[in-house]
Amino acid sequence: MPELPEVETVRRGLAPVMEGHVIAQARVNRPDLRWPFPPDMAARLTGRRVLRLRRRSKYILADLDSGESLLIHLGMSGRMLVSGDPLGRFVHDHPAAEKHDHVVLDMDNGARITFNDPRRFGAMDLLDTATADRHKLLALIGPEPLGNDFSEPYLVAAFEGRNTPVKSALLDQRIVAGLGNIYVCEALFRSRISPRRKAGQISATRVAALVPIIRQVLAEAIEAGGSSLRDFRQADGELGYFQHSFDAYGREGEPCRAAGCTGTITRIVQSGRSTFYCPKCQR
Repeated sequence: MPELPEVETVRRGLAPVMEGHVIAQARVNRPDLRWPFPPDMAARLTGRRVLRLRRRSKYILADLDSGESLLIHLGMSGRMLVSGDPLGRFVHDHPAAEKHDHVVLDMDNGARITFNDPRRFGAMDLLDTATADRHKLLALIGPEPLGNDFSEPYLVAAFEGRNTPVKSALLDQRIVAGLGNIYVCEALFRSRISPRRKAGQISATRVAALVPIIRQVLAEAIEAGGSSLRDFRQADGELGYFQHSFDAYGREGEPCRAAGCTGTITRIVQSGRSTFYCPKCQR
């Protein structure tokens, strides 16, 4: 499932062709994805101007001049692809319709945004913009890791007394928004913290040091256009490239890249998910 860097990459790709522009025509080609689309979604989107495109955790929100916001979740295989972009950043010709093109937005500038999702685990909804943060999907999400509310004192306090492994704590969206399996593995590797360690038993100094490391990992991943492992594509259809920089994730059996370490990357399963780390230098 796309994590924060992939979703932010898609948002940045969509912004130039959506922000400030009108959805000239919206087409909805099926009644549902992960859950049913809201009533009359095509009619409620058609003719509306996109005021702002923002991200909250792993969700994209398009604020409309109608007072509603279109919430987009990519799910496991969802892609938001742009064609016909007048700015010249994307392929100019609109491609032929495909079987899994579930929602199509034709913009007044000639751009077309197509939501394609073969597995149909993605989702779209329309929320009241003024109360969007209280929506059931967004209400309990913690601070954004790239924002000011995610600070060293905050994370130290959030970990205090927690008996869960640190990896599970960082994946908890109530503690920090948008982190997933890939980037937690990478951040813990750089911090030399074992994913097995109980969050509440790590020293405040080491917990505090995690904050800038998490930010650095995410920033590098966004700069690389995210990580493409299976289905993820940027808005222009290109792959992300951060997977070529993985130090831990997916490197089971390979030598540890930490300076002076002679260990080997190991895979374990935590809460049903693969965890990759070096048992020798991550303590």
